[in-house]
Amino acid sequence: MDLGNEVQKILSWTSVCGNLGLHLIWLILHLIINVWYSVLGIAHKVESTLISSRLLKSYNAININKVRYLAVVIESEEARQTSKVLELLHWLASIGIKSICLYDREGVLKNSQEAIIEGLNKSQESIIEGSDHGTLPEHVDLEFVSFADSKPAVAKAANLLFVKHYASTKPGKPNITESDMSEALQAAGYGGREPDLLLVYGPVRCHMGFPAWRIRYTEIVHMGPLKSMKFGSLIKAIHKFTKVHQNYGQ
Repeated sequence: MDLGNEVQKILSWTSVCGNLGLHLIWLILHLIINVWYSVLGIAHKVESTLISSRLLKSYNAININKVRYLAVVIESEEARQTSKVLELLHWLASIGIKSICLYDREGVLKNSQEAIIEGLNKSQESIIEGSDHGTLPEHVDLEFVSFADSKPAVAKAANLLFVKHYASTKPGKPNITESDMSEALQAAGYGGREPDLLLVYGPVRCHMGFPAWRIRYTEIVHMGPLKSMKFGSLIKAIHKFTKVHQNYGQ
């Protein structure tokens, strides 16, 4: 008997069994994770339905005054779904949001602003015609922003700071502060209001290039894909924000 060959066979078999065991463990973990996320998805859908149906009374009263300015970031490809964007704006208007900033990186929303404003006005007119009260819905102020707005803003602000702090004859290294940058952006016409809450609709959990100087104290919430948006989830996000005590940025 060749002892070396036998040892080699045993080691080879052990390696195969080990790989099979690791693969089996990976499959089990993958199954558990999939089941967990499926259960969470179902729970979120049920909760959203209950909130939309006003069966969860804790969500029926929202202090909307805390959301003075709301920003909505949408992934550019999804931003082309104008009907979905209009539906979202209609929901926000029905909740009582009066000032909204719409942003997508490629400027799809900005290029479609006339169609969006016209569509929103038509939907509000149809609500008036179908209402017995005859009262006008809340007017919604819309701002459209894209990533392209950030480039000239930074360039102009930097030029103003250069002229003020570097081109002068004052000796010594200038100490540029955050307030100096804010003043320069404001002077360049790109200051803009800082949203209280920013809702992100898209596949990634980031603000997708929304002007950073405008979200220093902004609460950011990822809402998932626009195509899967739910009214109950929107109510929950805004309600949760209004319940949080913020003592910064004041």
